[in-house]
Amino acid sequence: MSGSARPSRTGEAAAGNPLSEALRRNDVLVCVGEGGVGKTTIAATIALRAAVEGRRSMVCTIDPARRLANSLGLSELGNAESRIPAEHLRAAGLPADAPIYAMMLDTKRTWDEFVERYAPADKREQILASRFYQSLSTALAGSQEYIAMEKLWQLHSRKDYQLIVLDTPPTSHALDFLDAPNRVLDFLDNDAARWLLRPALVAGRWGLQLFSFGGSYMAKTLAKLTGTDTLRELAEFMLAISGMNESFRERASQVRELLAADRTSFVLVSSPRIEGIEEVAQFQRVLQQNHMSIAAVVLNRVQPPPLPSDWAEAAREEGPLRAKLEATLEERRRAAERDAEAIAAIRSVCAPTPLIEVPALPTDVHDLISLWRTGRFLFGEERLEAAQW
Repeated sequence: MSGSARPSRTGEAAAGNPLSEALRRNDVLVCVGEGGVGKTTIAATIALRAAVEGRRSMVCTIDPARRLANSLGLSELGNAESRIPAEHLRAAGLPADAPIYAMMLDTKRTWDEFVERYAPADKREQILASRFYQSLSTALAGSQEYIAMEKLWQLHSRKDYQLIVLDTPPTSHALDFLDAPNRVLDFLDNDAARWLLRPALVAGRWGLQLFSFGGSYMAKTLAKLTGTDTLRELAEFMLAISGMNESFRERASQVRELLAADRTSFVLVSSPRIEGIEEVAQFQRVLQQNHMSIAAVVLNRVQPPPLPSDWAEAAREEGPLRAKLEATLEERRRAAERDAEAIAAIRSVCAPTPLIEVPALPTDVHDLISLWRTGRFLFGEERLEAAQW
């Protein structure tokens, strides 16, 4: 990048920038969107800006990639909060005392902590050892989203941070994230399953043969498909974890209240694609129906058009090199036109929600300097049409 390879220590965001308003107003920002659109980068950028402006901030990601750790100057992230070292901030020209923390959620470990905290003491080991629990904590649809909400609630209730930025699991449907607690509750609080399986536990290994009336045929059929031992193990797991049902319901209600609170907002991150219009519209519609605030729609990796100086520089060359440069610039021009058409369509669908454009940077966002440069576009200090690399 040219001109501002080194960030200034602070930056005055453009007046009226919606994310600047959100930094002042909110204590929770939730980044949502499809996979591959740069949610992790945007989440880290927001947390970095908040810290530089003096707010003790935390960015929590579910992304298993190492991008967030590397961009923050860390070798790795784990399930515990890590503060960004002063020397990394100082090397990027940022205030060394900027209080920014980061963590990468370990879904399985957080589930284990949840069980250890809320399960009846005499049932904890049985639950943790169950292979059905292993599936619940790693593979059940909605389990990752549910436990991300649990971690958000934990962090928020401790009040250690003035701003928490949650980078959510990738999903193409907002309802997948918001409805995750209901999916887990449906699995754990299934009255029909408990009615079916309880006799297997009460009657012992051969109790399935003694089922009466409607349960008999269904249970015997399940036993043939899964094996009696498997059915018994499932019954034991369902009964062991049933003591936690109230904790699950209570936490789901608390998280729902937090997500709809006045000091919580969502940042919808997408890419400038015509194909993405319905996804953005659907996200916005579901969030609004659930009375949840949207701070902004961020369109990331927008292709900026070539500048007149780019064409002039190409024209100074001769022969095959000039032709190659001009062909490359023409490709960029057409890509920028396609992005502009998509942006106009998305803007009309999203109105009146503010829309922010962040350009595709010439190199991957891999350190604090490039995060800060991303933030200059995110917070309105630089504009796409004036971007210079």
